[in-house]
Amino acid sequence: MPSTTTPLDHSTLLELKRWNTPTIYNGWEQITARDPGKDCFNLEETHDFMPQMGPMVGYAVTVVIEPGNSKHKSADSNAWKDYRKYVASVPGPKIVVVQDLDKPATYGSFWGEVNSNIHRALGCVGVIVDGAIRDVDEMTNAGFKAIARRLCVGHAYSTPVRWNCDVEVFGTKIESGALVHADKHGFLAVPHDESARLLDAATAMDSFECQTMIPAARSAAGQSTEDLLTNIDDACTEFGRLVSERFSNKDGEWS
Repeated sequence: MPSTTTPLDHSTLLELKRWNTPTIYNGWEQITARDPGKDCFNLEETHDFMPQMGPMVGYAVTVVIEPGNSKHKSADSNAWKDYRKYVASVPGPKIVVVQDLDKPATYGSFWGEVNSNIHRALGCVGVIVDGAIRDVDEMTNAGFKAIARRLCVGHAYSTPVRWNCDVEVFGTKIESGALVHADKHGFLAVPHDESARLLDAATAMDSFECQTMIPAARSAAGQSTEDLLTNIDDACTEFGRLVSERFSNKDGEWS
């Protein structure tokens, strides 16, 4: 993993998996030095083909494919062996992030029943592919979640072209080794240096919402419109105060 940042322990990853991706984004927004309005999340629409499996979280293993290029039919078989060695070498859990060079066309799928079972055995929990998948029921049976653009019938000339490199999927660059959280809403690829505080930030933001704005809105019964608006305004102000106090310095410690 190309980072000096210590990977999160598995228990923390399991806790992150209990929240949806927008909740994780709300926490990341408070601690990031990036532009949370356009960085690190998908800028194009994604399709979650296993929403019943809930969110997935893991470290990105990256690969580039080009199923529409027939020259890959005679590709060196060592490419598959070397690619699988790379995937196996990365600590899990892992999410395979695949850039399809054929985009916007779709000629074939890198993913199906066989490849999903192999990657599951190598410690991968799912895939984000800016292309297609097939065998969606069999992938689900393997416990392998897929976020993709569409389904397709064939595999065409799918083979690893290059791997362990930066990729661009759904309009967003993802580095090999980035912490990825994804669900039916899309994905968030957290930079290496921002993952350690992610869980605490996300849970704090959710707690602040539950202490202020949400109960103010849900206790509307029997109130006059004037009282309701006043209570909501007060709750929003209190929410802002809590956030400001907790995340007073993005580059340092929380207050």
